[in-house]
Amino acid sequence: MAYVVTENCIKCKYTDCVDVCPVDCFREGPNFLVIDPDECIDCTLCVAECPVEAIYAEDDVPDSQLDFIALNAELSKEWQPIIEKKDALPDADEWASVTDKLDELQR
Repeated sequence: MAYVVTENCIKCKYTDCVDVCPVDCFREGPNFLVIDPDECIDCTLCVAECPVEAIYAEDDVPDSQLDFIALNAELSKEWQPIIEKKDALPDADEWASVTDKLDELQR
C-alpha cells in the first residue's frame, strides 16, 4: 500500500513532505506533487508534515478522492523527482481551503 497525494495539494504544493521522505518518492508537477507508488515504502512520515492534509494511505483515501490513486501512479511516471523542500506556491495559503480544484491541476 502506497500513500497518495490528493486534491488539497493542487495550487498549494507545500513541500514539507519531501524533506522527510527517506526514499525520495515524491514527483513534482507545475502546481501539484504526487507520490510514486512503486517507490513509496509506507513509512507515514509525510502525512503529518502536510499542512493541508493532502496525503492519505491508499486504503484511507476519501471516496471523493479515489481518482487520485490512479492520478499519482500516472503522473509519477511523467514528472521528475523532487528531493528537497522548496517554497510553496506564492498564493498557496489562498488556495489551501478551496475545494473542487481538480480543474486547476496543471500537467
